[in-house]
Amino acid sequence: MNLEALREFCLALPHVTEELPFGPDALVFKVAGKMFLLTPLDEVKVQFNVKCDPEKAEELREKYADVKPGYHMNKKHWNTVYASGSIPNETLYTWVQDSYDLVVASLSKKQREEIQASR
Repeated sequence: MNLEALREFCLALPHVTEELPFGPDALVFKVAGKMFLLTPLDEVKVQFNVKCDPEKAEELREKYADVKPGYHMNKKHWNTVYASGSIPNETLYTWVQDSYDLVVASLSKKQREEIQASR
């Protein structure tokens, strides 16, 4: 996975925006104003933070060496994933989708309906 492929995947999801709220070195993807993925732009290898169900977050950290507690994030709900090639891209994209879905699930009913209508 490269940064541009990650970016394209995120932007293809409904109602996603990209922002640089933490400065020029951290790209953030949001849905309805809520962050679901953060990736540093100043790293050689791709890494990103994604939201995760707390139990699943622990399981993924135990199973994969390239999954760590979320760097500078709530470690209960966020994982940092290093896309070094040890985890298949399909799995990485599934985790991005899961993060997006968790955030969408936390939105108001009206916001969720707007997103569903655009799919």
